[in-house]
Amino acid sequence: MSSLTILTLAIIAAANMAVGGCIGICGIAGFLLPMLYTGGLGFDVTYALALSFLAFLVSGIIGSFNYYKAGNLEVRMSLKLGIGSLIGAIAGVFLQSMIEKSTAKTILYLVVLFSGASILVRMWNEKRKADSVSAKKVISDGKNSASSNPSHPKSIADHMGFLIFLGITTGAICSLSGAGGPVLVMPLLVACGVSARIAVGVALFDSVFIAIPACIGYLSRITWTEILGLLVLIVLTHGIGVWLGSRFAGKVPVQGLKIFVAVFSVCIAIYMLA
Repeated sequence: MSSLTILTLAIIAAANMAVGGCIGICGIAGFLLPMLYTGGLGFDVTYALALSFLAFLVSGIIGSFNYYKAGNLEVRMSLKLGIGSLIGAIAGVFLQSMIEKSTAKTILYLVVLFSGASILVRMWNEKRKADSVSAKKVISDGKNSASSNPSHPKSIADHMGFLIFLGITTGAICSLSGAGGPVLVMPLLVACGVSARIAVGVALFDSVFIAIPACIGYLSRITWTEILGLLVLIVLTHGIGVWLGSRFAGKVPVQGLKIFVAVFSVCIAIYMLA
């Protein structure tokens, strides 16, 4: 780790900026970083997780701040979810050394696959309902229907007990597998009826609660002072990517964002499981 080549540093910088941009736009892609570090660059798993969660901490802070300024972050929902995620992340760091990594990743991608498929099924059902309504009602109530359809699931997502349970579960899985948070939390929130942009903002803010204990836990297991320059490079490049991506996110159509997240989640989950 102390003798990284210029090419390796360039790959790490480019990857962090690109992944940061994707996280800022749609809240997913963070899991690509630990995959790059371990599979592409041959880093030790503990180093890979330490570097990844440092980036996730940066993306969570910058991304959620931009989403908050744009009015796409529900703070009360985020705090309830964050309480559970903090507890789950602490547990996940301890479990990481005891649970087979392949098992943890299998669970993660099964949940991602289910979440993406749930979004697509929900959108298909909503389209069928809309098609069955008269043309006059669609014109007069279409906009209101689009926002009110998720009212019942959204009330479930606002329930404190549900959010804390969701946070504990996803926080544990993400912290021990290196998924970061948004790739798992965001599709689940959308499947519960939360709008896509709000779900991204909440998931980014929630990733801070996951990343803090994960950063402390994994960085404490390595000699991080020897790679201080690399840590600074990751913070800068990932931060720039997230800032640019989250600033651009408001221009992405909500429906298009839902489809993209769902299809991407399903495809990447099937690929990783295969």
